[in-house]
Amino acid sequence: MSGRKRPVHRLGDLLPGIATQLGLDEELDAARAVASWTRIVEEQVPPAAGASELLEVRPPLLIVSAADAPTAQELRLRSSELLEAFASAPGGQRLRELQVVVRAAPKGDSAEPR
Repeated sequence: MSGRKRPVHRLGDLLPGIATQLGLDEELDAARAVASWTRIVEEQVPPAAGASELLEVRPPLLIVSAADAPTAQELRLRSSELLEAFASAPGGQRLRELQVVVRAAPKGDSAEPR
């Protein structure tokens, strides 16, 4: 082993370049958007944490799901601040409308014991 030390790089700093080399830019952007949406909901609408999922970014729409009608209504009521937070989040972008689709969790995904 040589006495030369290689510079240390953070994985997060290397990932975009590697994704570009592999042609995975869109997948990386989508993963960042999903992670950002999850974090935004956890911070701004804690009761909806785990009950909302980013489905699609289709400008000018941000399309998300909600596990039930009350969660969907809460997300709709807070849409302005959620969209503003998403605009400044990693992988996010400025969009004009939040569309919420109610999707109940599949019966096989129940966390309750049988």
